[in-house]
Amino acid sequence: MGKDYPRFKAAAIQAAPIFLDTDATVAKACDLIAEAGAAGASLVVFPEVFVPGYPYWNWTMTPVQGSPWFERLFRAAIDIPGPEIDALANAARAAGAYVVIGVNERDPISMGTLYNSLVFLGSDGSLLGVHRKLVPTWAEKLTWAGGDGSSLRVYETDIGRLGGLACGENTNTLARFALLAQGENVHTANYISLPTAPADYDMVEAIKVRAAAHSFEGKVFTVVACSAITPEIVDAVAHNDESRAMLERKHAAFSGIFGPDGRLIGDGLIDDEGIVYADIDLNACIQPKQMHDIVGHYNRFDVFSLQVNQTPQRPVHFITDDGTQPGSPDFVQHPQSP
Repeated sequence: MGKDYPRFKAAAIQAAPIFLDTDATVAKACDLIAEAGAAGASLVVFPEVFVPGYPYWNWTMTPVQGSPWFERLFRAAIDIPGPEIDALANAARAAGAYVVIGVNERDPISMGTLYNSLVFLGSDGSLLGVHRKLVPTWAEKLTWAGGDGSSLRVYETDIGRLGGLACGENTNTLARFALLAQGENVHTANYISLPTAPADYDMVEAIKVRAAAHSFEGKVFTVVACSAITPEIVDAVAHNDESRAMLERKHAAFSGIFGPDGRLIGDGLIDDEGIVYADIDLNACIQPKQMHDIVGHYNRFDVFSLQVNQTPQRPVHFITDDGTQPGSPDFVQHPQSP
């Protein structure tokens, strides 16, 4: 028998967090993982920074007004590893599903730095890896620092090679190509509902265009998971009638699953909370790649090249007496003498 590729069901979660309540949001996520797993999903994808929410105040307040909210978010953010990741990993293992979920991640050293991170969990409960958003978009720069190329990776799994990018990163052609060039088969595009966009910007159509483009160009499946906004979130961060009207704008969130022909599989979901399911058959990627395989025969690597720096960036490098550096496999932190 010839080579056969994985077939499985994927679930895109469109949901709102329990805003800035980390424990309650993680509990909600675990319930949703269990629900999707019970429905037969082998891959469950959550929105960007689902735990414990998105800093909408960056769009509705001045930086000075928003500063106390940044502190609230920092306190509610999570450490990786940590108990929240343990709970999510246990839920993934119980469901027998791979999980990709967006979180606010605290820097392990600095008390003032946050990352917009995607956490990849194995169906056995293992932590596959963490991707930190490379460039926060627009007003997001008031909240998050940028990640580095060390997390621009694709994971070998039982359901294919899995990769993902957060929100506006799906506009970054080179970041997308870096994942495709590692053999990505299934891409997660994790978004937030963005009613605060300019009046002539249609978030639903913008998401669709980016997802369809990545799927068609790479001949991959793309699972889009976007957050929803609840009245509780609006009440929390709307400080006047203008900002309330902005946050209540409709047609600001879309979740769905796209095939390697760039077409939406089944129905998508706009604005409301829910779960979108689709059956994925990676064998469907073969014939389209005969036409356009941009990481194979349909490219000119003698003409084009892309260099990706995957070296972790650190604020300081300490050289010890034996020549090892913190972060290296041979480095051991010894307690200081009294």
